[in-house]
Amino acid sequence: MSKTWQVEKKKEHYYKSAKKENYRSRASYKLIQLNKKFKLIKDGDHIVDLGAAPGGWSQVALKLVGEKGIVIGVDLQRIKPFNETNFIRIQGDFTTAKIQSEILSKTNNKIDVIISDAAPSLTGIKDIDQLNTMDLANNVMKIASNLLKNKGNLVMKSFQGPQYPLLLNKIKSEFKVVKTYKPDSSRNSSAEMFIVGLNYKNKKWTDLDL
Repeated sequence: MSKTWQVEKKKEHYYKSAKKENYRSRASYKLIQLNKKFKLIKDGDHIVDLGAAPGGWSQVALKLVGEKGIVIGVDLQRIKPFNETNFIRIQGDFTTAKIQSEILSKTNNKIDVIISDAAPSLTGIKDIDQLNTMDLANNVMKIASNLLKNKGNLVMKSFQGPQYPLLLNKIKSEFKVVKTYKPDSSRNSSAEMFIVGLNYKNKKWTDLDL
């Protein structure tokens, strides 16, 4: 990581704002802006944050759900705990049945909202990175199929590429409303796009034919 990049990062508006407002990540502002536009999360909701480390999205979700809600953060990496007692950490691979079963055991019912800012490790090889991106999206949607309640909401990161329209069209069959959005806090240089699904139809997800 170059010194020039680190200097630019420190100057960047959302990075400085995150430091000032004690957010764990500049990515926190992505969820703030997504929720402001689409009203994804409400007071008392049960939330699952997939790929949660270091906790920037979980931190925002905790404020939105209040004391009556629950936020479950899942990641292969350890997530530093929050002061709030309604935050639950699960360390492990969220694509496995074991971890998904553990998620369900922490709530009284299915999940109200699934949020995911997760991204695959990039190799720099375009075709491989695109396949890995679609594989991750497949897994997030399979988890939604297993955990998300009827009329629940979802927001997940994806990247635009040849298979992106296929993914988007398939998700449109799963939710009453599907929108795409790139928050102002997303870097201009990033190809990331967020897919928002509102009012889940409780259908069984089948893998994309990639």
